[in-house]
Amino acid sequence: RSPATFAPVTNIAPPANYQLGAGDEVQLQVWGAVDVSTRLVVDRDGVLMVPRVGALPVAGLKVRQLESALRAHVGKVFKNFDLSATVSRLRSIQVYVVGQARRPGTYTLSSLSTLINALFASGGPSAQGSMRAIELRRNSRRVTTIDLYDFILKGDQSADVSLQPGDVIVVPPIGPQVAVTGAFDHSAIYELKGDTAVGSLLNAVGGVPALAAPQLAQLERVDATREPARQVQQIALNAQGLQTPMCDG
Repeated sequence: RSPATFAPVTNIAPPANYQLGAGDEVQLQVWGAVDVSTRLVVDRDGVLMVPRVGALPVAGLKVRQLESALRAHVGKVFKNFDLSATVSRLRSIQVYVVGQARRPGTYTLSSLSTLINALFASGGPSAQGSMRAIELRRNSRRVTTIDLYDFILKGDQSADVSLQPGDVIVVPPIGPQVAVTGAFDHSAIYELKGDTAVGSLLNAVGGVPALAAPQLAQLERVDATREPARQVQQIALNAQGLQTPMCDG
C-alpha cells in the first residue's frame, strides 16, 4: 500500500564497487596548475569529456577507480595539480515487471535498485501471483529466483541482486495453497513450496500458540478421487501429526 517507502535513496554516495555507466554524473574539481570545477555526465558511449584534456572511457569503471583514472588522464596534459572526483548523481534504469504483479509495467528506478526494490515499486505479487518463485531474467536467461517468504519472515536477502537496464522480473501464477485458521495467531492463506509438512508450515509462521490444544487439530482436504470429495481428518500436533504432508487446497 505504500511502495514508495521501499524506494532506493538516490542522493547517497554509491558503494565503492558501483560500476559507472551512461547517465551518471561526476563532480570533478582540479586545482594547482589548472583550476577546474565542473559536472560531467557519462554519455551514451560511456565516455567522460574532460575540459581541455579530452575523452575518457569510464563505462564499467568502478567508483574506487575513478579518481586514479582521471588523475592519469589529466596528467597527460598538465603537471603539478591535484583533483577530487565524486559521483554526484546516479543514472536511472528501466526494468520490466510482468506476469501476476499487482501493477505490471515498465519502471524507471535508481541504478542502485535491487530486485526487492522493484517488486515493492510494483506493489508486489497480486492475489493470483506467487510469492515464492519470482524470477529475474536478463538477456532471456534466469539470473536468480527469489522467495519473498524468506525475506519477509527471516530477512534473508541472499537471493536479492542489483538490477541492470532491461531486466525483466517475472511473477508466475501462485502455487499450491493452504489455509490455517482457528486458535492460531497468524490465520491466513499460505503458499506452499515443494513438499511441506504440517510442522514445517506452522514453524515458519510462528509455531503452535500456547493456548491452542495440540492434541486435536482438523485437516480438511478435497480429494476428487474419494467419495465424498471433501475429507476431514483429526490429527494431533505431536511428532507424528506434524509430519503429515500438506496438499493444495
